[in-house]
Amino acid sequence: MALSRIWSAFILIAISVAGYHFFFNSSRDDVFSRMMTGTSRDEFKYVSLLDSASTAGIHAQMKDYSYVLQKEADKETRYILADASLQDSAARIQSKFAASRIVTASYILGRKQKPIDGVIETCWTAVEICLKLIGILSLFIGFMSIAEKAGGIRLLSRIVGPFFSRLFPEVPKDHPAHGLMIMNFSANLLGLDNAATPFGLKAMESLQELNPNKAVASNSQIMFLCLHAAGLNLIPVSVIAVRAAQKASDPTDIFVPCMIVTFVGTIAAMIIVSIKQRINLLQPVILAWVFGISALIALLVIYITSLNAAGLQSFSGVLSSGLILLVFLLIILGGLYKKIDIFSSFVDGARNGFDTAIRIIPYILGILVAVSMLRSSGTFDAVIGGIKQFFALFSPDTRFVDALPTALIRPLSGGAARGMMVSTMATYGPDSFASKLSGIFQGASDTTFYVVAVYFGSVSIKNTRYAIGAMLLADLVCVITAITLAYIFFG
Repeated sequence: MALSRIWSAFILIAISVAGYHFFFNSSRDDVFSRMMTGTSRDEFKYVSLLDSASTAGIHAQMKDYSYVLQKEADKETRYILADASLQDSAARIQSKFAASRIVTASYILGRKQKPIDGVIETCWTAVEICLKLIGILSLFIGFMSIAEKAGGIRLLSRIVGPFFSRLFPEVPKDHPAHGLMIMNFSANLLGLDNAATPFGLKAMESLQELNPNKAVASNSQIMFLCLHAAGLNLIPVSVIAVRAAQKASDPTDIFVPCMIVTFVGTIAAMIIVSIKQRINLLQPVILAWVFGISALIALLVIYITSLNAAGLQSFSGVLSSGLILLVFLLIILGGLYKKIDIFSSFVDGARNGFDTAIRIIPYILGILVAVSMLRSSGTFDAVIGGIKQFFALFSPDTRFVDALPTALIRPLSGGAARGMMVSTMATYGPDSFASKLSGIFQGASDTTFYVVAVYFGSVSIKNTRYAIGAMLLADLVCVITAITLAYIFFG
């Protein structure tokens, strides 16, 4: 029910904001068409009849928004910039090129909209995402089917059973869900999103078998999903790659802050859900596992910090890809040892992966459309602008506010947050405080609403209970921690 109310609120707010712009903001009179068809990626060519200083100022502000200043008008001219005193000259140009439109400078400057997809394009994107997921889900779930029949999942469950049986008290000891969850967490730790999703969806299905009320999220499912969404990640490879592409002086300088933030977020999520579910985290077994994992991560961090940017990316690729191939090898060897029909087991699992990918299309579609409407209606811009003004009232140092758009959009859309991060780097420079903080935000959490829609949608759960609230609270902890660490590391 919580997701339903939030989704409905997103749609209502987006349409309301769009209505305000349409009726009271002349520079946004195309807002409804933008919401449906998106902001065009085509170039908007214009000529200016204004003085050179005004024209140069407009060009400087709009050159990054697909607006191209022409020296002379032609048949491709979209706009003619003119004020009241220049209407006659503008009309003469328009009489030659009927497709052009006479506008004021405020009209052009009000269209600072990066190219984005509208509702129609977003629908296609949702289906494309699921089509690409079909192959990945089928592959990994197929291998997991072999591992399950060979006893590998149950063996892994016995290893983590002492820890998980206390963190997930409703899941029986040595249940296969334990092994699937640890595989999901391990894939997340290594930044293997393609592998983490199939493991996570399979874990949700396994937990759903134990769920007495199939339409309502169980305690175990909420705990698992909150830990997953916290996004404990060892190496934020994608963020480092973007910073390198933007020619940052040290692309890896956000690595340690990202690692700390994701670890704090994971612990925060565990504590938040444990308080709600009345789980005692001070049990010796839980403390031993937490401190043991912390020590292992610390050792890896010490080693990784000794590497340069190229070495870090090479190590990440070898570690992540090598481990996946090692898992495949062990699964096949285990199947041969147990003398099971390996290929038939793989096909049975792959078929289940296909069904899962098709089943989650409506959930992905709903979330992506809502996010698209919020972006194209100008809602995000209004919220971000309001936050900047609010913090400016209390502190002269508002550098962190320039990075907040990435943090605000991250729970809604990973792609949009990545775009915000790149935009921040382009605006303030890759070595600026705002750009580094934006990179930490991007590498420090998962897309909360997307995760909720996909994972709960895969098992047809309608009532998510307090899952969204717990995840957003953990996200807030990550945001506060990231800002604190940014000032500590980067001044």
